[in-house]
Amino acid sequence: MARGETLQAKIHYKGSEDDFVVFLDSAEDYKKWLSDKSVPLAQVVSSFKVFVTHKHGAQGPFDGASKGSLEGEFGTSVDEEVIKKILEKGTLQESQFEERQGNTNASKGSLGIQH
Repeated sequence: MARGETLQAKIHYKGSEDDFVVFLDSAEDYKKWLSDKSVPLAQVVSSFKVFVTHKHGAQGPFDGASKGSLEGEFGTSVDEEVIKKILEKGTLQESQFEERQGNTNASKGSLGIQH
C-alpha cells in the first residue's frame, strides 16, 4: 500500500542577514493571490508563521523567526505584513515527497488469515 506522497510548497526570501521561509497550502492559491489580493491570505499560507533557516537557503533547520529579526529585515514584526512582503518578493519552491511502501502496522501479524 502506497502512502505519504505529498507536494510541499514554500516561499523562500533571501534577506540581508538571514533566509526566511513561509509554507503554503497550495502553489495554485499563491499564484491566484499574486494577481488578486482579494484571495484571503489564510487560504494561501498554511500558518501565519515565518521561519528562519540560519543562512541555509530554503533548506536546513527551520526555526521560528524572532520579532527582532523580522523588525531588522522588514521594518515590522507584524506577521501578516511580513508574510505579504515574503510572498511578493520571495521565490516559490515546490518539492514532492515520494510515496512510502509498507505495512501500516506490523504488530497485527498476517492480515486476513484466520485460524
